[in-house]
Amino acid sequence: MLDSASPWTPLSPSSRRVALEVLVHGPLARTELARRLDLSTASLTRITKPLVDSGVLREVPETTARSSGRPLQPLDVDPSRQQFVGIKLTGFRAYGVLTDLRANILATCTREITSQVPADVAQVLTDVVVDLSAEHAPSAVGVGLGGVVRDFTLVRRAPFLHWRDIDLGRALSERTHLPVAVSNDLDALMEAEHWFGDGRDVHNFAALTIGAGVGGGLVIHDRLVTGPDSGLGLLGHFPLDPLGPVCGEGHRGCADALLTTDAIHSQVSMLLGRPVAYDEVLDLAAAGDPTAERIVGGAAHAFGTLIAAVANIAQPERIILTGEGIRLARVSEQSLLAGITQARQPEASPLDLRILDDDPTLWARGAAAVAIQRAVLSELPRY
Repeated sequence: MLDSASPWTPLSPSSRRVALEVLVHGPLARTELARRLDLSTASLTRITKPLVDSGVLREVPETTARSSGRPLQPLDVDPSRQQFVGIKLTGFRAYGVLTDLRANILATCTREITSQVPADVAQVLTDVVVDLSAEHAPSAVGVGLGGVVRDFTLVRRAPFLHWRDIDLGRALSERTHLPVAVSNDLDALMEAEHWFGDGRDVHNFAALTIGAGVGGGLVIHDRLVTGPDSGLGLLGHFPLDPLGPVCGEGHRGCADALLTTDAIHSQVSMLLGRPVAYDEVLDLAAAGDPTAERIVGGAAHAFGTLIAAVANIAQPERIILTGEGIRLARVSEQSLLAGITQARQPEASPLDLRILDDDPTLWARGAAAVAIQRAVLSELPRY
């Protein structure tokens, strides 16, 4: 259940709104905070005084306003006041991080998954939490995995674990005695970038990931777009090349058939007549091997087409690119840009692309960010 001692639990909606603005965008001077929230000076003072008195907010070293030269007393949260555990769960490994209140990583931990039986996996996750709690007492746990998750607890479908209808949140909460928030891993990554990363300064952004699968997420008007089919990987079957290879579902030339790490290294391995791992394929392409260069260049061009399609339809202010296969975008950048250009209207605005090099802790941090959100919004599942 929720920790009754949490500083966020008793906050009123207006106080929570002020504290959240500082958490996500701070430190902020009172004048800037009032402007952002459209509050009078008197109203802001009335709201912030008890927040400072209770320790939710604190005054930080003064700065000087450029226009008036008068000293300012910015308000900020104390990120070290609470800690959270985030775990990225794959079919064979659990990557854990301990973060502060702003999802800054304080410690990491990795455990192997040797059995995909739900109870065994829950025990491994518990071991991760215990390892990361040696010097800190986390407020909550977040778990991100590839699949369909409902109500931040029920895993309806997790193909890499071969799971259906597993209440992972309850199982882990019973073992750790902590609130647990389970989410789709891409949704979790989106929320981390939304509050604490490359999406923090825009209201609308998209993210595209390539790796074992192809994924996409969208934040519009500061809200993550979700629906009944979230987590199914629908973007993976977006058609890109009517003459391309066929994916496992029988779709010709879709994103999964062209952009996944398996699709790329399988094509090159077949043409070279020997097994070639994904990173070796990219190394060969970078070194000018004609076979690898052709396959990688074609995949990068198709990725550019997919990026342009998302930009054309959703018109985001920014697009974030990541995933375990994202090195493709760096090795064959010119082909990727050519794919974007070919599929964009010439007068369309330039795209703001941000490439995040893949790291398992990036995804684990996303899971921690969801736990942070649920905690500060007082919406964690109660057991």
